[in-house]
Amino acid sequence: MGRLRFRSDGTAALEIAGATGGASGAGARIGYGLAATDCGAILAAETEHGLCWVGIAESAERLLRELRADLPKTEAIAENSAAAGTAHRVADFVRNGGESLEFALDIRATPFQLAVWRELCSIPRGQTRSYGEIAQRIGNPNAARAVGHANGSNPLALLIPCHRAIGAGGALTGYRWGVEIKRRLLAHEQAQARPRLILSGAIGAG
Repeated sequence: MGRLRFRSDGTAALEIAGATGGASGAGARIGYGLAATDCGAILAAETEHGLCWVGIAESAERLLRELRADLPKTEAIAENSAAAGTAHRVADFVRNGGESLEFALDIRATPFQLAVWRELCSIPRGQTRSYGEIAQRIGNPNAARAVGHANGSNPLALLIPCHRAIGAGGALTGYRWGVEIKRRLLAHEQAQARPRLILSGAIGAG
């Protein structure tokens, strides 16, 4: 159980207090829905208590395979209209951002994962941080590799923005959904952020 609350700059406050289902989704009943964006197809899955999984890929077939692989002990997985509505909310967020957007969550996290995911959520739209920088910011400067693992275990692609984590030299590495989708997401977010930067500069110049 938990909550994710977004701000106008794309950062978010993340709270996680545990999942209602067991490990690997044991005992959970999950509904899923699909939506399309220019960056890829989105699948959002949720229990009656909140969002539990989000993925982005070139095809719905891959997304369903990944969902079932991540939550193999789930009691039931079925498409439904409520989850489709959630998927479209996620897609709208990707396209346009979402000030005051909020999602109830039904996911679990270790303390280390939660620290990394909160740091990811603190990266503004249009910006990136290296795995090493994230490790520094959570007070564990030698944990860049562990940060990468925590990044890869994030169950909520796009919302917990693991695509904003990059390699030390700026390489777009380590993204579960593929480097090309990561590139599209970052390019789209940088284009979204640019008008704000231009406006801010114009105001400051006066």
